[in-house]
Amino acid sequence: MIQTLSKVITFEEFVAWLPENSGVRYELHNGNIIEMAQPTGDHEEVKGFLTVEVSFEIKRLGLPYSIPNQAIVRPESKDSGYFPDLLVLNRANLANEKLWKKESILSHSASIPLVIEIVSTNWRDDYHLKYADYEEMGIPEYWIVDYAALGGRNFIGNPKQPTISVCNLVDGEYQISKFRDGDRIISQTFPELNLTTNQIFQAGVV
Repeated sequence: MIQTLSKVITFEEFVAWLPENSGVRYELHNGNIIEMAQPTGDHEEVKGFLTVEVSFEIKRLGLPYSIPNQAIVRPESKDSGYFPDLLVLNRANLANEKLWKKESILSHSASIPLVIEIVSTNWRDDYHLKYADYEEMGIPEYWIVDYAALGGRNFIGNPKQPTISVCNLVDGEYQISKFRDGDRIISQTFPELNLTTNQIFQAGVV
C-alpha cells in the first residue's frame, strides 16, 4: 500500500481524479489517496473462487443480486471510498443510490448484503479501518479472508493461522465468528452456502 498524495482531498475530488484504464487501483482513506499494491496470484485465485461460488448461489436462489466489478463503497459523509475485493449488490435497492448509474457509487447498506475483503499486506485496513466503516454503514455481513495469515495475532491467533472472520451486524455492532481448519462457513446472507475454509484457502493451489 502506497500513499500517493500528501494533500487531503474530498470524496468528490477523488472520484473526479480517478484515472481510467490505468491498471492501478486506488482508494480514498479519510481524504488521502492510497495506491493499492498489485495483488498476488494467490489473492486473485481466492477472489475468483469466491466470486464463482457466491455467483452460483445467487443464481441458484434466484436472488436480485449481482457482483459488480468496480463499485465504490462510500461511507456516508466521509471522505473515503473503497473498492472491495468482492461485493454482493442488491439490485432491488439501486433506485435509492443516486450516484450508481453515473459513477457506480454505493452508500446505502440495503444495497450491500455482503462485502468481502481478502487480506493483503495492508491488513490493518481490513481489520480496523474498513471494519469500522462497514459496521457504521450498517452493512449486514462482512468477511475478512486471511488465507495467508497476514493479520495481527489478536485477530488470527498465536501462532498465526489462516482464518476467515465473518462479521454479522447485530444491534448495530458486528459480532465476529472465526473459521479455520476446514470449518464450514456460516453466512447469514447465504445460509445454505456449502463452503469450507480449506476450499477457499486452497483455491490458489495448483
